[in-house]
Order: sequence, then structure tokens, then C-alpha cells
Amino acid sequence: MNTKLITNANIVNEGKVFEGDVFITGQYIEAIGTNLSSRPADLVIDAKGKYLLPGVIDDQVHFREPGLTHKGDIHSESRAAVAGGVTSFMEMPNTNPPAFTQELLAQKYEIASKSSLANYSFFIGASNDNLEEVMKTDISQVCGLKIFMGSSTGNLLVDDPKTLEGFFSRFPSLIATHCEHEPTIRKNSGQYKERYGEDVPIECHPLIRSEEACYLSSSSAVALAKKHGTRLHILHISTAKEISLFDNAIPLEKKKITAEACIHHLWFNDTDYQRLGTLIKWNPAIKTANDQREIFNAVLNDRIDVIATDHAPHTWDEKQNTYFKAPSGGPLIQHSLVAMLEFYHQRKISIEKIVQKMSHNPGILFQVENRGFIREGYFADLVLVDLNNAWQITKDNILSKCGWSPFEGTTLKSKVSQTFVSGHLAYSDGLFNESKTGERLLFDRA
Repeated sequence: MNTKLITNANIVNEGKVFEGDVFITGQYIEAIGTNLSSRPADLVIDAKGKYLLPGVIDDQVHFREPGLTHKGDIHSESRAAVAGGVTSFMEMPNTNPPAFTQELLAQKYEIASKSSLANYSFFIGASNDNLEEVMKTDISQVCGLKIFMGSSTGNLLVDDPKTLEGFFSRFPSLIATHCEHEPTIRKNSGQYKERYGEDVPIECHPLIRSEEACYLSSSSAVALAKKHGTRLHILHISTAKEISLFDNAIPLEKKKITAEACIHHLWFNDTDYQRLGTLIKWNPAIKTANDQREIFNAVLNDRIDVIATDHAPHTWDEKQNTYFKAPSGGPLIQHSLVAMLEFYHQRKISIEKIVQKMSHNPGILFQVENRGFIREGYFADLVLVDLNNAWQITKDNILSKCGWSPFEGTTLKSKVSQTFVSGHLAYSDGLFNESKTGERLLFDRA
């Protein structure tokens, strides 16, 4: 089906909501208007009463392939993404082996070209000794460089000042950082292990991976970026204190330093550890209700630019371990958009702001070529949502390979009806069309 017509949709785009039609030819949006229903098309969808959004661009996921595919893989997690209205993802380098070389990065792109239902890009990873290899990166073909400035092991942890100076002074495009100060975490871990042994209560997680640990690392990254004029994007902000590091006085297009909030830091706070335990163990940790509230406010006032997931599946058995052995991370990509729409129903955020933070801004921030907006000539990455179709998240409808979700048992008011990926109707009312894979993201960078 080369042509598709969506009629009578409530189109949410660029700060406006209006009723209209969208005509798709091949991969692209050919026309947007109010009187396109007379055009012949191979497929016509009457979207009366539903909302048409640009597809979500998730700038931080861990799909576990290669090497960790018992947790998830590019095919399984991209299916979950598409079912949740996520049409494009950017995946992190901490697979096995880590994506430290151009050859290993190319292997991930090859896997995705054959198995990903969503559009894709992959970060190259920084190590203590791969600066020259990183400098070979084609920045029009790769979303960016990921640096773990804490919360990692082995060569993934880059904490040598000279090495960091090299990356921040020389890499010509976006650097995304995980910011937690490792010496502070090690000191705190030792104190709690001395007190509790292996049975540290999960409620201590945000005290071990503390506000101080986050701020020390984030402020250091910001200082380095300002020193060298680096394009810096700090991932998963988890504390109110860090928000002061970011600006909302200039347009996003002109920002050199940007920030991301994740769904779990907006949805949960430290009172939820008692109920959910290690299922909500993330790095950086979910912290206080005040942190949660101030992060949400920073999303609204544009100090925080993007909402993402940090989707990071682990098996159920792995998550049942004691504190130090239970891995950090969890699956969120299937439910990120509908979770944010729950906040819309609660009148905490507008649907236009959700689209800005989940679709428009990732497109702008990463300079993604012709995606992130509903515009004529852009790729037809689109999601149709029914805002009044309540459903409950259960084990039976969780699509991530790990088979569980911290949202299990939650009833949501909104449901994704259809998802178009580069013009292909990849998902419709619970059914997938896997006859076509997603496209590699390209970046409009000089």
C-alpha cells in the first residue's frame, strides 16, 4: 500500500491542536489539510475523535543486543516501542561487547536493518582509551557519543580527567552523559554495606546514589562543556538540585547544554520502593517527592528539554536479587507515551507540551533529518491515540522480552491505536505488520 489517508484526526503539532487530514505517499507526508478525503488512497483510516501525534523519538534506550539478548533484543524491544507509539530510538553502547569501535557500531546497525520495526540510531561509546577511534565517527550517521561519567564498570566508566578533557574538547557533535560521581557512590556503598551487609534495604538506594553524587558529576560535565564549547546533553536528571545547571532563557536550537527527564523519575518517588522494591531500582535512583515535583516543573518551564525512558530490561529473576546484586533498570518504552497522557488527563501537562518534549525536541536537539514533526515532506512517523479507551497493563499484554513492567496492574485512560513508521503501518489495534523494518536515522549536521 503506497498511499494512505488519515481523515478527521485531531492533529497535535507545533503547539496547536486542529482537526484535519494527512495524506501519505510512500515514506513521506505528502499533504496536510482539511479537505483531503476525496483523494483516492490504498488505505483510508477515519480517525474521528482520535489524536494524531508525531511519532515519539526516544533518545535513551538499552535494547541489549548483542550479548545480553536473554533480557531483550532489537526486534523484541522495537515491537514494544512501536506498540507504544515510539517510532524512533537511540540506543546506548553498553552491550556485550560495548560499541567502542566503528566496526562494532556497524554490526549493531546491521542487526537493526534486519530486525527493528522502529527507526534507529546507536551511540558510539567512550572508553578510557578509544578517543582516536571515536573521532572517526560520521556525525551525520550516528546520534552521538555516550560517556558514562559514573555508574558503570570496567572500561565503560570514563573518569580520568585527561581522557574527559580529550572527548569534550575534540568530539565535534553531541555528547550524552550519565552523571553520577563514582567516588561518592563507592563511599556511600561501603557505609551501608558495613551496616547491613548484602541485605541493604532498597529504600537506601537514593541515599547511596545520592543527590550529592548526581550534582557533583553533572556540574563537572557542565563545567567541561562550557570550557570547551561542547554540545552536551545530560541524561535522566533525578534531583531538584541539578535543575539549576540548565537554562530556559534561550531557544532550544541555540542551547549548547540540554537535559533529559525520564518517565520513572516523573511517575515514581522514594515512597514507592516499599511497594515495588528492586523493580524500580534505576541509576540514577528515583528520589524524593520534591525531586519528582521539581523535575516535572522543569519539564514544564523548559529547563529540561526532552522526556525519554532509559528503557533497560532485565529478567524477573535478576531483579529479585538482594540490593547489590539486583541490576538497575527496567522496561518502560511500551508505556511511555500513555503514561505521559495520564498526566494530561490529570491536568498536569498539555498534550501539546507532551508532543514537544517527546517528538519535536528530540528531533531538534539531535538535528534528526526530517522527523519529529507532522510536516509536508517529512517522514510519516505518526501515532494515532484514543484518549478515551481505558485498559489495564497485565502480564498478557506486556511486549518487552523480559515479560514484566513496574506499571503492571495500572489502568490507563489512553491507548495507542495505530503507529506509522516511515510511512509503513507497523502497528494497528494490537496487530503488527513486520513486512518492513524501520529506517536508519540521519542527522542534519554541518
